[in-house]
Amino acid sequence: MAKRSSILAIALVTVVSTVGGARAFDDALYPDLKGQWLRISPPGMPAFDPSKPRGRGQQAPLTAEYQAIFEANLADMAAGGEGRWPGHSCLPPGMPPMMTAYEPMEVIVLPETTYIRIDHIHDTTRRIFTDGRDWPEQVEPTYAGYSIGKWIDEDGDGRFDVLEAETRHIKGERAFDATGIPLHADNQTIVQERIYLDNDNRNILHDRMTVIDHALTRPWTVLKSYRRNPNKFVQWREYICSEHNNHVAIGKESYFRSADGLLMPAKKGQTPPSLKYFKQPQK
Repeated sequence: MAKRSSILAIALVTVVSTVGGARAFDDALYPDLKGQWLRISPPGMPAFDPSKPRGRGQQAPLTAEYQAIFEANLADMAAGGEGRWPGHSCLPPGMPPMMTAYEPMEVIVLPETTYIRIDHIHDTTRRIFTDGRDWPEQVEPTYAGYSIGKWIDEDGDGRFDVLEAETRHIKGERAFDATGIPLHADNQTIVQERIYLDNDNRNILHDRMTVIDHALTRPWTVLKSYRRNPNKFVQWREYICSEHNNHVAIGKESYFRSADGLLMPAKKGQTPPSLKYFKQPQK
């Protein structure tokens, strides 16, 4: 029995080794994207286009209809409202704004899939499939969307330099950034990306992103950049949006929970929510 067990063990090791060898991944063929990536942007809250000021300064190429929606959003925020940004209700920003990297980003390159992880609002993982697949006939929309990509060797040195990706099937409602620049309500957004390391500084990562959306008069292209954290042992902060979140969304209105645990208005003149389902105190 012992002899038979030894033979089976040797056979199992042989099979595993053979399978492992067949699927061996030569990461030397890919750019070194290991580590923690931090967004590069001017001080203050980041904008969708890091090269321009927030809000109207972004000069987003919105249609007249969606420019009016944006202006109404800005007016609501000026009055104390939350506008169109979903973060106050702990909904994720989705694509494309998640690539602003409000929290540190991790890129994991594997043979058939490249993963992009950003722990913001919730633990978000993008899967960029690089296995040669075509678009499926049926896809359930998600906030991160469905991404298909391919690695390219642009300089012909036998190593990949650029990851090209396209993302569709993104769930909404979404905005480009926290100032509430709107994406179209039809959620037919297409995001095209070229992700690559800087030629002069391999600790700088670029994402040239083009957004095609019916809220825009033309495709909107921006360049997002990230720097690699130089620390050998980096820390990954846990981000749980619902923890200590004092925003309370009821219907289409957003309220605050005060320090004493009571509901309070978020803006001047805001009406309280309906108490239809609560027993009213007797007068």
